[in-house]
Amino acid sequence: MTTAALGAFGALLHAEWTKFRTVRGWWASCVGAVLLVCLVGLLATAAGNEGSGSSLPVGPGGEAVNDDFSFLHRPLTGDGTITVAVTSLAGVIGTGPGDTGSGLAPWAKAGIIVKDGLTQGSSYAAVMVTGGHGVRMQYDYTHDVAGAAGAVSAPSPGWLRLRRSGDVLTGYQSADGHAWSEVGTARLAGLPDTVQAGLFVTSPSVEQATATGSGFAPAVATGTFDRMTLNGGWAEGSWQYRQVGRDAGVSGSYTADTKGKAVRAGSGYTVTGAGDIAPVVGGPAASGVRSIENFVVGAFAGLVVVVVVAAGYITVEYRRGLIGLTLAASPHRGRVLVAKALVVGGVSFAAGTVAAAVVVPFGGARSRAGGFPVLTVPAGTEARVVVGTGLLLAAAAVLALGVGTVLRRGAVAITVVVAGTVLPYLLATASVLPDGAAEWLLRVTPAAGFAVQQSVVRYEQVVTDYSPSSGYFPLSPWAGLAVLCGYAAVAFGTGVVLLRRRDA
Repeated sequence: MTTAALGAFGALLHAEWTKFRTVRGWWASCVGAVLLVCLVGLLATAAGNEGSGSSLPVGPGGEAVNDDFSFLHRPLTGDGTITVAVTSLAGVIGTGPGDTGSGLAPWAKAGIIVKDGLTQGSSYAAVMVTGGHGVRMQYDYTHDVAGAAGAVSAPSPGWLRLRRSGDVLTGYQSADGHAWSEVGTARLAGLPDTVQAGLFVTSPSVEQATATGSGFAPAVATGTFDRMTLNGGWAEGSWQYRQVGRDAGVSGSYTADTKGKAVRAGSGYTVTGAGDIAPVVGGPAASGVRSIENFVVGAFAGLVVVVVVAAGYITVEYRRGLIGLTLAASPHRGRVLVAKALVVGGVSFAAGTVAAAVVVPFGGARSRAGGFPVLTVPAGTEARVVVGTGLLLAAAAVLALGVGTVLRRGAVAITVVVAGTVLPYLLATASVLPDGAAEWLLRVTPAAGFAVQQSVVRYEQVVTDYSPSSGYFPLSPWAGLAVLCGYAAVAFGTGVVLLRRRDA
């Protein structure tokens, strides 16, 4: 594009901006969209909670975490190695009086851990056997590396070894205690010279089928450890038992067998514990906890407003017979539509971003004041949700502009865009449809764009309900937004072609 053409397009863009800002209804509607997003978000957080409202532990990556386990530990200064045989991992599901039964959570864990102190959320690395996923090495809550499959028993124990060398922790496994293979390696930046290390056991809740659907029952695990050997800078003295976190002790009126504890057993120890060492996610696993999605839930209402404005931005010119004047002033018809898209898309982006930037921190403060812990996420994720809300509204506005250009009728264009974007979103997230149908809608319709607001993450090692009704989208945030942008691009491109070919 030449300098003269750029100047002409700049003048056209200025003219379209002037046209937009001088129509009070359009401008007021965009301000109303900001207020509506904030109002709906605040209404969604209006209810109080009689709980403690305590905050969740935060892991090294800035995410909210569970850090609850039984810990038999001793200080380790500098480099060192701990080796142990796990001869048994058993469990109890349903820990209340009269309803306990044998069973083992698939992600029950028993093994060796090196941890940066006893504070919840501190950095760690661990190698372990699990109830149903074999040997794993996990570190800093979100990282999980698979080792060999299989269960352990007294005749066939699982041998584990964890070696520290500076900031590097390496996990090993063996079937006989002689031939070792590496499971994984973790580098824990900033690990202090003296750490707490030893044996741990924990067990998350177990998903079970009930008469009304699936539910989660509490579970406890007991690991038996034998033939432990230490090398390196281990402190002298006896082992100390500690219940890290509120769930590790299995508090309440439970049987003696399900209490968190560590007991000397022959040449080793038997450790009982519950809870989990893992990131906090959505669904039932985060019951009573609020996330960013709760605060920006009003985006669908703001989206409806910008769709009305964007569709009317072009269709009102057809209705009032002004489109001829607009095209006469700029014979390059495609540039007219591009200028309109930049104006209405830019205003919608600003409205969505401002609304999210206000409601996210305000909704978090309001929730904490009302007694709800708020799911912590890294700063980058929060920024993506805020900016993504603006992009969501901008893409919807361009989609509505394109559809309005094609159909030339405001009411019809608004109905088409709302029915294709907001309606599938509401149906999929309100538990109206089966999970399969809900996921299908959120893959192939413009409603996929709402995925850009998702802050909760799927983790293989965390069991929960990963369905749309629990806040999980089948596509990644940017992939979901790309689907919406694809619809907007097709509608806009079709609008450009028809605007060039049809009479004004």
